[in-house]
Amino acid sequence: MNAPQPLSASHLADTLEIQRAAFNADMFPSAAVRRERLARLQAMVADNEAAILEAINADFGGRARQEMVLTELFIVLSAIRQQRRKLGRWMRVRRVATPLHMLPGSSRIMPQPLGVVGNIVPWNYPCQLALVPAAAALAAGNRVLIKPSELTPAFSRLLAQLAQKYFSPAELAVIEGGVDISRDFAALPFDHLVFTGSTAVGRQVALAAARNLTPVTLELGGKSPAIIDASCDLAEAAPRLAFGKLFNAGQTCVAPDYALVPRARVADFVREVSAAAAAMYPKFASNEQYTSIISERHLVRLQQLVREAEEQGAKAVQLGAGASGERRMAPVLLLDVTPEMAVMREEIFGPLLPVVPYDTLQEAIAFINQRERPLALYWFGRARRNCTKVLRSTISGGVTVNDALWHAAQENLPFGGVGASGTGAYHGEHGFLAFSKQKPIFRQARLNGFGLFRPPYGRLFDMLARFLKQHM
Repeated sequence: MNAPQPLSASHLADTLEIQRAAFNADMFPSAAVRRERLARLQAMVADNEAAILEAINADFGGRARQEMVLTELFIVLSAIRQQRRKLGRWMRVRRVATPLHMLPGSSRIMPQPLGVVGNIVPWNYPCQLALVPAAAALAAGNRVLIKPSELTPAFSRLLAQLAQKYFSPAELAVIEGGVDISRDFAALPFDHLVFTGSTAVGRQVALAAARNLTPVTLELGGKSPAIIDASCDLAEAAPRLAFGKLFNAGQTCVAPDYALVPRARVADFVREVSAAAAAMYPKFASNEQYTSIISERHLVRLQQLVREAEEQGAKAVQLGAGASGERRMAPVLLLDVTPEMAVMREEIFGPLLPVVPYDTLQEAIAFINQRERPLALYWFGRARRNCTKVLRSTISGGVTVNDALWHAAQENLPFGGVGASGTGAYHGEHGFLAFSKQKPIFRQARLNGFGLFRPPYGRLFDMLARFLKQHM
């Protein structure tokens, strides 16, 4: 049996119109219809796990199987199961309080689907970031159109084929193509648009969407700090921080981008992180549990960041053997960095960790607040007062305390950025709400006193107005 042929770029506008027409014909799918679509999405992943892992591994030129199982399969299937289980409660029309002067009328909020949701997907977690938003959009009753990354061609082709096998184009469809297709995709008049990627490209997507007044969820990145508090147990914290930095070889939007370390503890920090990295990934260059850099271009970019930092006075501490032909890049700690260096200005998206010393906690907080708001923040320590001070004195998309990454894997927490690191949020019920219109409904009672507020106005109206002002 021949595999379904993926949709081409020429189908982009036509597919959007097909989905919009289908939505207009059924603007409020029942819970049973939504659960059935989610069940097909779940089956699409569960029935094709091996093919999904194989395609992503081929695109990366070597990606840790265990990482893929966790992030591309488990997180996706867990999200879909939660959507199916809790959908009925999320869909309920909620009664809310009606103020005294509006009685005996009643007030409700009805979650209503938006229409067609577009999703522009990055390369670093191609399955998760395509299907977790898609699950939320389907649960909310929408149709979904996905544009995967051109940097993951094997997975993009597989996803397009699977979408045609498990869904009609009127429900969920995948459009392949390069940067030009992504640009055209962002300019379409969606009812909601999701983009995950860099801040620079996110600005372009937001501008394109604004021309249609399309609401957007932008999941961007930035430089997420990790604060090592003076009260921190480095032996405990180092493996957790190293895991967060080196998972997917640092190619994670919420990876720690630099570490703020008490000046007197920098040497101890370097020793403990080095030991933790070596324990997790011995023989980096040939370790199949350590992921490759996605492309030669990205590998060259990371190597250039290290060279430029060294030329400007930074000290590079390489943790393990050098990169192999499979683009496995050994982790590097960068000491004596300055804010002017590119590695401290750009999102790294790789296994490099600059170390910034500080003398007081307030100095560390000020360093963070002088920069654009990050997607994530990490704090390691035992002094709860210091933790509370950091949480109240900084703004970030999300926080994990005494570990790294895990807040982004918690389906009951909203996942999203703030400022330059993004806008909007999804995951769990927050995703359902993001892709729904919370429609307010006021139902007037048959017998009511609202006729007193209609013209012609006279003394009675003035008396009522004074009464209401005094008793509101």
